Amino acid sequence: MAAGYLEILRTRHAARLLVGTLTGRLPNATAAIAVVLFVRAEGGSYSLAGALTAVYGLATAAGQPLLGRAVDLYGQPRVMLPASLASALGMAGLAFVGIEPVAVAYAAMLVAGFCTPPLEGGLRALWPSVLTREEQVHTAYAMDAIAQEVMFTVGPLLVTLGIALWSPATALLAINALGVLGALSVVLSEPSRAWRSAPREAHWLGALRSKGLLALLGSFFFVGLALGAIIVASSAYADDHGRDAIYGWLMAANGLGALLGGLVYGARQWSGTPEKRLKSLVALLAVGYLPLMLVPGVVAMAALAMLSGVFLAPCIACAFIVVDRHAPRGTVTEAFSWLVTAFGVGTALGTAVAGPAVELGGTAASFAVAGAGGAAALLVLLATQRVLAADGRTQSVVGVAENDPTRAVEPGFS
Repeated sequence: MAAGYLEILRTRHAARLLVGTLTGRLPNATAAIAVVLFVRAEGGSYSLAGALTAVYGLATAAGQPLLGRAVDLYGQPRVMLPASLASALGMAGLAFVGIEPVAVAYAAMLVAGFCTPPLEGGLRALWPSVLTREEQVHTAYAMDAIAQEVMFTVGPLLVTLGIALWSPATALLAINALGVLGALSVVLSEPSRAWRSAPREAHWLGALRSKGLLALLGSFFFVGLALGAIIVASSAYADDHGRDAIYGWLMAANGLGALLGGLVYGARQWSGTPEKRLKSLVALLAVGYLPLMLVPGVVAMAALAMLSGVFLAPCIACAFIVVDRHAPRGTVTEAFSWLVTAFGVGTALGTAVAGPAVELGGTAASFAVAGAGGAAALLVLLATQRVLAADGRTQSVVGVAENDPTRAVEPGFS
């Protein structure tokens, strides 16, 4: 199982790009917990902490596709590094100024979120120029999804460690300094400096003119909604059982399931089109959410949480392939960034909807929101399967930069 991953990591530049991207994304992965803990340490309310975090999340969702489009137009180093520095300065402004005046705190979150560099989409755009075979690129997408699960587990631990060793403000500064170093490692690499997007048709919609991409974004909005609901529902379940630690165990079990699922998915080659495979994976993901509504005892619930996560990383990895097949020529980074945005906005809405669901119908009702989100994600794919089948590009991934003049023009985007 590990042979394919090791082969990729031994490929020149691959390990550097993966590690640099994950390090560069640490500020984004830890922003919620770092900001909440900082605001509370400054004497601010949970309401203020939540509002600042929401501003950061919404600004990130708005900034990712716009910065992704800028990367496609101007290259990675000219966009990624300035964005990373600006985002870090925004967080530094919060750390130094604090929560008073509150307008400055909100402005700092707006800058930090909006300027978050689109490293996630950028890495996926680089893989075809670093790896030589199409199946390697597909495995790299799975490895990327797995690494995300590790990052979102390790990141909060680094924040709490930094707070224990120093202070919330210092931890905030240290995490963002690491983020800048990670981005710097990526943009100084040869693949990032050499990469250029393919020539693109001038169109104000950019990547969003692809109907297939729109269908995928609609589906993954609901996948994000389901995940956001699970976050809130798991917290409510922990409250029901009187132990805060249960929440951590449920989230860890869910992450472990995603990790195992991603490892298995990326370790083998799959036949058939990725659009059909994605439909099957999302169906399995949706089915995995339904048993959570049973809210059994803690041990059984942890097992169900792990089961519900098994198909998440495979869905994300397969979605990367579908995005690459449907993104109009010259918009690949923007298209990947739109997927990040759709997923993030869905997650935010899921947390917002699951809260009232707990109050109105209890913990089971909040898990029902997750089940509904999974079902809606599948329904979107079923309703748009003709669009996805018609728009998908059949060309194999080749190991050259996207704008290489010898590369064949994709059907439908010439």
